Amino acid sequence: MNRRVLVVGLLLVLPLVGILLLNIGRDPHSIRSPLIGKPAPAFRLDKLSGGAPIALSDFKGKPVVINFWATWCVPCMQEHPTMVEASQRLRDQVQFLGVVFDDQEENVRAFLDENGSPYPSLLDPEGKTAVAYGVAGVPETYFVDPQGVIVSKYVGPLDPRSFERELAKTRGGAQ
Repeated sequence: MNRRVLVVGLLLVLPLVGILLLNIGRDPHSIRSPLIGKPAPAFRLDKLSGGAPIALSDFKGKPVVINFWATWCVPCMQEHPTMVEASQRLRDQVQFLGVVFDDQEENVRAFLDENGSPYPSLLDPEGKTAVAYGVAGVPETYFVDPQGVIVSKYVGPLDPRSFERELAKTRGGAQ
């Protein structure tokens, strides 16, 4: 075997193996965002159900879970039961907010009529809130502590175990 090819191959492969080893055990969905550790961007959005708009500041002193989702998003549909169950179980302890991402209001209404949701779904018609949070796709979920600081960003569908792990961070749990 040509020694030069072996050396070049090792120089290419060893750094990749090192990166893989450093990241073993990390959840690929728990994303390091520049917003983590900073105050959550403020917003005031209309509820799909009507009534007074909701502002993030309305929930100061309580952990908030902000879930960006859409009806056309298959992973969003997969995580919906997890979000519904958790929001029902934690209704007195945690505020859940669903922010509709790039979707038609009538599609959202039809989905929620069929599948339900115990927490408000908010309309972001111009996508300004999604931009402020750096949403690249859905589902993306932000966990905000009682002081209004983002402690975690999760990309992809949450399952019950991942949800509990991320929520623990809002209460000073392991990170």
